[in-house]
Amino acid sequence: PGSCPDQGIENNTVEFCKSDLLISPPDNVLHPGDEEVSDGSLRSRSQVVLILAYSTIIVLGVLGNSLVIYVIYRFKTLRTVTNFFIANLAVADLLVNMLCLPFTLVYTLQGEWKFGSTLCLLLPYAQGLAVHVSTVTLNVIALDRHRCIVYHLETRMRKDVCFGVIALTWVLSAVLASPLAIFREYSSLTLEPGLTILVCTERWPGKSTDGTIYSISMLILQYFLPLSIISFAYARIWSKLRSHVSPAESVGGGITGSERHRRRRKTTKMLVTMVVVFAVSWLPFHAFQLATDIDSKVLDMRDYRLLYTIFHVVAMCSTFANPLLYGWMNRNYRAAFLAVFKCHQAGERGRSSYSGYTE
Repeated sequence: PGSCPDQGIENNTVEFCKSDLLISPPDNVLHPGDEEVSDGSLRSRSQVVLILAYSTIIVLGVLGNSLVIYVIYRFKTLRTVTNFFIANLAVADLLVNMLCLPFTLVYTLQGEWKFGSTLCLLLPYAQGLAVHVSTVTLNVIALDRHRCIVYHLETRMRKDVCFGVIALTWVLSAVLASPLAIFREYSSLTLEPGLTILVCTERWPGKSTDGTIYSISMLILQYFLPLSIISFAYARIWSKLRSHVSPAESVGGGITGSERHRRRRKTTKMLVTMVVVFAVSWLPFHAFQLATDIDSKVLDMRDYRLLYTIFHVVAMCSTFANPLLYGWMNRNYRAAFLAVFKCHQAGERGRSSYSGYTE
């Protein structure tokens, strides 16, 4: 999300108007006359690197998130409240991989919007929706873990309540992403005589600052507030786990106490890693977007497009990191993954009771 300055021609380039958080590279990417990519070999190499980067993320994200969803569906013992939230996160990340990256890649390579007016309205909205769902679900998982571990609640959330919370995340996300569809314009832009391109941009009816206000608001709601909530929840979880691992417990419990201590350490490590990945992957992109909203001169930077692409790729890496953090670092998911690939021994373990994540 961001403000939409008047489009015009300056030094044979199009002034960039960010159309939403994910899909919109600068409108002047790789169009004819761009001095930075006028050399054919350089342009070709840039395209190859771009295609490889996005394709790798798409493949890893689709495979990883699809696998998480499938094992939760297939193995009955994995159908817990926590895992339903994890599946919702995987669905959101899967939508980002399918609805964001392929179109972003084509838009970047083509230098103009090739998907028509209908998709101009629907795709940015769907992408914004998926990102909001992913962020909200991360918070729901953190708060659910906080509720279970910090307060030692014996009664688990009922599944109907869980599904209600999941539905609420989609409704809330749909509302937050709605401006991306409402304030949208599909139009043609003449760069020079005989050269016209199609663009899909934001168009705010009010003051020129309306888009900036929305963009900054989304920055707070999509990054700073979620990160604060997640960090607070997992900090309390970490503190609670430490305070409940004492020498007396380990000695008195024998092997059981030692095993509990090991599981708690692994759980804490996984949770801390998740927070770090979330913060590191999204911070550069959000900071760059904020700088662009505050000072439009950032758009004139020589390396603007290069920085935008790098930060966008780094942010999108979080879509395949989540299955690793929530799945591969948990032995029950690992066993279920192996079972899917026809490993008999792992398949037996994949059907064991789920316990690793809730320690």
